[in-house]
Amino acid sequence: MRGSAARAALSPWARWLPFELLVALRFLREGRMQTALILAGVTGGVAVIIFLTQLIQQLQASIIDRVLGTQPHIVVRAPSPQTRRAAPPDAPAVAARVQPREQALRAVDAWERIAALVARHDNVLAVSPVVSGPALALRGQASRSVTLIGVVPEAYRRVVRLDDKLVQGRWAISAAEAMIGAELAADLGVTVGDRVRLTSAQGRSETVTVAGVLDVGNRDLNRRWVLVPLRLGQTLLGVPGGVTQLELTVRDLFRAEAVAAELRAQTGLTVESWMQTNAALLTALSNQAMSNNLIRSFVVLIVALGIASVLVVSVVQKQREIGILRAVGVGRGQVMAVFLLQGALVGLSGSLLGTSLAYGLLAVFSRVFQNPNGPGALFQAELDPQLALQAALVACAVGLLAAWLPARRAARMDPVQAIRA
Repeated sequence: MRGSAARAALSPWARWLPFELLVALRFLREGRMQTALILAGVTGGVAVIIFLTQLIQQLQASIIDRVLGTQPHIVVRAPSPQTRRAAPPDAPAVAARVQPREQALRAVDAWERIAALVARHDNVLAVSPVVSGPALALRGQASRSVTLIGVVPEAYRRVVRLDDKLVQGRWAISAAEAMIGAELAADLGVTVGDRVRLTSAQGRSETVTVAGVLDVGNRDLNRRWVLVPLRLGQTLLGVPGGVTQLELTVRDLFRAEAVAAELRAQTGLTVESWMQTNAALLTALSNQAMSNNLIRSFVVLIVALGIASVLVVSVVQKQREIGILRAVGVGRGQVMAVFLLQGALVGLSGSLLGTSLAYGLLAVFSRVFQNPNGPGALFQAELDPQLALQAALVACAVGLLAAWLPARRAARMDPVQAIRA
C-alpha cells in the first residue's frame, strides 16, 4: 500500500487514523501560529454570518409582528367618490377637474355578500366587518378625541390578535360595555368598571362601562382606540346596518398584495394590503435583507482568501516534507487530500467555534437591547439549527474550495526538486 513506509515511521497511534488525515493534523499542529490565525478568521466569519442573519431575521419578525398585531392584513373599503368641477362657460377648453369629495363615512354596499365572497378565497383565513369613525370620549370634565371601532368580537379577534394585549379587566364588548386603550384610560382617569360617554361627530351619544383596558404596544393607538359592539358603532356613527370596511387575515403575509389585487378585480372595491399601507417599512426590510446578503458574501470571500493564502504559504514551507512523502511512495492524490483535509478541518472547527460565539453575542445583545415600549427584550437569544448547519456547510465548502489550488500545487511537485529546495 502506498504510504506504508511513511506510516511505519510515524507514531503508533497513526494506525488508528487515515494516513492523509494524520499528516494534515501534523501540518496544522506544526504551523500553530498560522493555524490559529486562519482558525480565528473562519470563526469570526461564521460568527458574523450567523449573528447578523439571526439578529436581522428576529428583528424583522418582531417588527412585522408588532405592526400586524394591531392591524389586518387586508382592508376592503367602498371606493372613494369623486366630483367633476366643470369649467366656466367663458374659460378656454380644458379637461374637467376631478376632485375627491369631502371626507364622510361610506358604507360598503351589500357587505354581507362581499364578506361571503372574500371568505371563499383560498388564502383568506378570517373576515371581520368593522364600522369605524371619529368620536369624543368624555368623563367628567375630561374629553378626548377617539376612534370609535364597532366590531363583532369573535370575528375581530380572529383578524386582529388582541387576546394578549389585555392589561386590565376582561375581554367583553356588549351593548353596555366597551374596551379602551391604556393611554386613553390614563388621560380620562378611568379604570375597569367606570363609565364613559361616547359622542360621535353626528351628535349621537351613548354611555358605556369600561370592561377592559388594552395595551397594543403603540401609544397613539392606545390613546385613540375605543372598541364597541358593531350595532352600537353603527348607531353612533350613523351607518345603520352597514360597515365602513371589511378586515381580512391571510395565510401568507407576503402574498397579501397579490390576494388584494385578486379581490380588487372581483369586487371592484378599494382593497389595500398591509404591504401597500406599510410600503416604507417593506422597503426598509428588503434593503436590510439585501445589505445582510452583501455583508455575508464579502465575509465568505474574505474567509476563502484567508484560507487559500495560508495554505499557499504552508505548501511553500512544507516543500521538503512533501518531497519526502512523495519519495517514500505517497501518491499525488494523497498529497492533494492532505491539503484538502486541512481546509475542511479548519472550516469545520471554525464553524463550531463560530456558532458558539454567535450564540454568545445573541445572548449579550438580547440583554442590552430592550423594548422601548415596555419590559422585555427586542429579540430572544435563539439559534436556528438549520441556519447553524447551513453556516457549517458553507464554511467547510469554502475551506475545501480555498484549499484546492494549494493542494493541486503540492500534488504537482517533483519529489527530487522539492527535497533539494
